[in-house]
Amino acid sequence: MASSSKGKFAVEEEDNEHEFERFDDFTIASSWERFISEIEAVCRQWLADGPKNLLQKGAVPLGFSKSLFTVKFELKYATKSYCMEYYFEANNDGKGADWNDTLHDLQLSFGVKEFLVIAPQSASGVVLDAPEASKLLSAVAIALSNCSSLWPAFVPVHDPSREAYIGIQNMGTIFTRRFEADRIGSQVPLKLMHLEGLHELFISKFGFSTFDFSVHLFKVHFKMKLTYKTLPYDDDDDDDQVQGVDTGTSDSGENPEGDVRKKTQWDDDCPWSEWYSAEDPVKGFDLIAIWSEGTVQSSSEMAELENASPHEAEKWFIVPNFSPNLTDGSVGNIIGFASQLRLLVNALNVSFEAQFLEDFVSVENSGSENLKSSSVIPPPTVLDRVLKDLFQDGVQLSNFTEGHKNSRAIKSAPLESLFAQFCLHSLWFGNCNIRAIAVLWIEFVREVRWCWEESQPLPRMPTNGVIDLSTCLVNQKLHMLAICIEKKRQLSQKYEDSGKNKDHAYAQIEVAGLVKEELSHKMTPGKESSRKQDSSSMSEGSLKSGTSNPGVNSKAGEADHIRRGSAGVAEMMLLKSYQKMHIPFTQDAPLMTEDMHEERLHAVEAFGDSFNFSAQLERDILSSDMSAFKAANPDAVFEDFIRWHSPRDWETDDFEESREVSKKGPMEMLKNIWPPQGHLSERMSERGNLWRTIWNNAPALPASEQKPLLDPNREGEKILHYLETLQPHQLLEQMVCTAFRASADTLNQTTVGELKEMSTKMDQLYLTIASKLKPLQANRLSADSAAVEDLRRLCVVFEHVEKLLTVAASLHRKFLPAPRLSEVIFRDFYNFYLPQMGTGTVRGNTDVEFGKQPARRHERDVIANMFTPPTANQSWRKVLSMGNLLNGHEPVLREIIFSVRDRVKGSYYASSNPKDYQKEIETYRMYICGTSNDLRVALSVASCD
Repeated sequence: MASSSKGKFAVEEEDNEHEFERFDDFTIASSWERFISEIEAVCRQWLADGPKNLLQKGAVPLGFSKSLFTVKFELKYATKSYCMEYYFEANNDGKGADWNDTLHDLQLSFGVKEFLVIAPQSASGVVLDAPEASKLLSAVAIALSNCSSLWPAFVPVHDPSREAYIGIQNMGTIFTRRFEADRIGSQVPLKLMHLEGLHELFISKFGFSTFDFSVHLFKVHFKMKLTYKTLPYDDDDDDDQVQGVDTGTSDSGENPEGDVRKKTQWDDDCPWSEWYSAEDPVKGFDLIAIWSEGTVQSSSEMAELENASPHEAEKWFIVPNFSPNLTDGSVGNIIGFASQLRLLVNALNVSFEAQFLEDFVSVENSGSENLKSSSVIPPPTVLDRVLKDLFQDGVQLSNFTEGHKNSRAIKSAPLESLFAQFCLHSLWFGNCNIRAIAVLWIEFVREVRWCWEESQPLPRMPTNGVIDLSTCLVNQKLHMLAICIEKKRQLSQKYEDSGKNKDHAYAQIEVAGLVKEELSHKMTPGKESSRKQDSSSMSEGSLKSGTSNPGVNSKAGEADHIRRGSAGVAEMMLLKSYQKMHIPFTQDAPLMTEDMHEERLHAVEAFGDSFNFSAQLERDILSSDMSAFKAANPDAVFEDFIRWHSPRDWETDDFEESREVSKKGPMEMLKNIWPPQGHLSERMSERGNLWRTIWNNAPALPASEQKPLLDPNREGEKILHYLETLQPHQLLEQMVCTAFRASADTLNQTTVGELKEMSTKMDQLYLTIASKLKPLQANRLSADSAAVEDLRRLCVVFEHVEKLLTVAASLHRKFLPAPRLSEVIFRDFYNFYLPQMGTGTVRGNTDVEFGKQPARRHERDVIANMFTPPTANQSWRKVLSMGNLLNGHEPVLREIIFSVRDRVKGSYYASSNPKDYQKEIETYRMYICGTSNDLRVALSVASCD
């Protein structure tokens, strides 16, 4: 029994002990109190962590601000869920900035730095029930007070469109600051549209209603910020007027495309305006005029301020508004060179499907469904207009202008050349598909052949000079054809001027140089005897092997009489005649294109003996030079020619020559020492030397009477055959290279001022183009190869640079009198856009706000001139109801901060030593933001509860 009773007592004692452990703390018994406790715990944790640790724990930055971050925590109270957010700055120096663009809306409205926002997790995100909002705000206020935090707390209330808040802040004293914000979205009272009425609205919050606010004086501090917006540069009303003009022009039968742009476009003076009109990337500007803090004592002062000019503002800032096509980070959404180059690359990829361009003209022969569905050929009128522009009369170039320093690294055609212009026209012909290109090329070659057959100058091509082998082969061929046409025309003109028929003309350029007998009766007797004497002398000289009669020394006058084709006298004496050597006029070396040089190199490799074969290839040139030398120096021998043409093959006795020079001066030696001392080199002294053989057979003919080294008829036909049989992929490869360079050269002509960033990007673009086009220049391309994808990526890079250039050009033209502004604005945009360069990535942020740039005093007139007076028929114009007009423009946004400050007395504090707290505090503050159709007011009041 004893043991059982003792055990029962132990069980009862254990039960009592468990009952004591389950004791509830009735100080946090209710759910509302537990809700406060949970808020307090979260706030204590955030306070303990501080901004630095919160950043390490994953605080989220706000997109519009680089310094504002937020952390969140989800709470539950009863059946509802709430989200509490703490907003803080990474570097909180305690100083506020009223007009900082990076401020949160609540920071701007109430002048706070860090704050809490607690809102329900619902679709609206606001508390619609007023008692619930008050209870929620009280819970947060109690929690913040328990953890000795001075953070202000806000709760969104009412309809979301009103952007209304209520809030509270413990100021660390017996003062508490309360916040309230609301918005009027329509039907703003007329009185509140003016500064005078807004001033009275603020005074009514602390003045007695019986006061006459217009006469009672209150010392009110105020700050004001006005935002003006320029007219849109692509105003719709102006476009309607332009369309009306165009319609009339089309009905009259004139060329509609030539007059389609009666309105002056922003890029009319830009180099690309010949090909397309770019969208103005700068849609407008916002002007921000800021009045620094001042004081007013009556509403009449505010009425006077409403009539003040924005030029009286202390600070001006300008903010650009860029096109969304630039700021959204996407590619392919702007018409320009890059968009058309992308189409040309697609045509290149298709060009491998056929062997001849004619196969693409007929869709039935092409066999490609893609060509049948998407390839459009423009009407004949468009084709005729393009050909007329390419082959217009009077467009002749003596030489090409130097482009960018890196442009020659691209094997293409110069910008002004005929082929480069053809490529640029091809970009905009139809939709730059392979069929349209084939049609245009076939007609282009027909026009080239007409120029050849009619001996008409080939436009946009020089008719002289040497073939530039650094250009593409088509450009080389066209250059050589232009020279052939000119030589052909000169021969024809020479024949017409002399009254000779074709037989006589061909006889005149015979290698033998003999004159037909039937020409004698047409010449004057003096000239006839002279020519006969010349011909006989030349024939005799051409048959000699290099020896001459020393007796000719006494016939210097006779030798001078028969000399022909002399360009001047040299400082050398002839070996067998006491005469100075004459330098002859010679024919230019025959021109050759790159493929002709390659053929000759292959022939040299095939023959093996490069020297002998090279001499054979140059036989015509050497024979021409020898004939001209004989005509200019009738008494010359082979050794004289060697001394002039190949001095290294004439070896002199240095010892004897130096001894004579020491005794006499060099000029006296040239005059008196004869014959010159020396001998041929071993190479030229060999028996059967090819040069001596050519010398013996060469007639004495001046260059003007020789057979041309370049046969223009033969070479011209060969060039036309090349152009007519060029394979599609070979043409497209050269077109792509030329189109990229021509487009870049066109953009590079844009005037953008002193923008180093733009110059650097253009330099990089040329180098990138040259690198990516190497497979095309080496003929290593095939359909759907990796090189084609590289070309498509190159188009993306080109588009980025083109966008940058249009921005630079637009800013430069708008700020010509103030270049500093264009430079700082472009630099800001460049730093934003740089991460996207060459990547094609999409940011997905279309609401990008760029930094405002301060305007100096001398730049204000330039900015003010952008605000052109509005016209009466512009639909955007509103009824003027606000003051502070700028060239007839009212502010699109007006922001004002009113405040009243009081010096707090010691009795307001809990401390018995009021001197420690003697300072001025802001008892009333009102932020007003809006226009005549929209008004938002935020009020904060500090009171002693």
